[in-house]
Amino acid sequence: MSKPRLEGKVAIITGAASGIGEAAARLFAENGAIVIIADIQDEMGNQIVASIGPEKASYRHCDVRDEEQVKDTVAYTLEKYGKLDIMYSNAGILGLPCSILEMDLADQFNNIMAINLRGAAAAIKHGARVMVERKILGSIICTASVSASIGGAGPHSYTASKHALVGLIRSVSGELGKYGIRINCVSPYAVATPMTCSVYNLDPSTIEASSSALSHLKGIVLKARHVAEAALFLASDESAYISGHNLTVDGAFSVFNNVTSTIRR
Repeated sequence: MSKPRLEGKVAIITGAASGIGEAAARLFAENGAIVIIADIQDEMGNQIVASIGPEKASYRHCDVRDEEQVKDTVAYTLEKYGKLDIMYSNAGILGLPCSILEMDLADQFNNIMAINLRGAAAAIKHGARVMVERKILGSIICTASVSASIGGAGPHSYTASKHALVGLIRSVSGELGKYGIRINCVSPYAVATPMTCSVYNLDPSTIEASSSALSHLKGIVLKARHVAEAALFLASDESAYISGHNLTVDGAFSVFNNVTSTIRR
């Protein structure tokens, strides 16, 4: 029997109380990791810890907009578990679609950037600091989106934040690489997470039907676990020589022209 893919590793996952983060927390724990669920949804986070088991998981309140809370979450992890092998920056918000002509820069735009980009930067910064100081050949992962590669797949602010996130990852991959630290992102297409359903006021089946209709990969419905499995690959030693990469989980949505496809049919 092969050993678990993350055996003996310690992972922080931000935004892990629901959606893709929750799926990743459960999958990482199934594969041998100790998981710190970092989120602002305290009740849900503690429920997940209880279902995974307190010997494999713990919860830490962490609003990624506040760098000190990110720093404290890393410090908590070191104090309790002695190391940090994986930092998975997954926390993010979608935001409501709006015209650029009406966009509230002070509120909507800044808040999305604070969570999706600045929050990720804080996670990368403090996760990498520990790995460098302790000479850990760690893995840093961020959840981006198909909106990081194309326009029109999400609200303007969200699209801008995810494009910038991929740029940040590419930019720091060279610096962190000299310490043996890998940094990558996973970019999913529309997943029927609680956040997505809430923003668009749609039930999961409606979102899944819509994304399946537009995806070029038929016969499968994209679930949060599929994205978590991609993150598991990037967290594991199986991706030992992959860094600075944007791994799309989108059924070819972002690379194949839907208009051309429709005309050909």
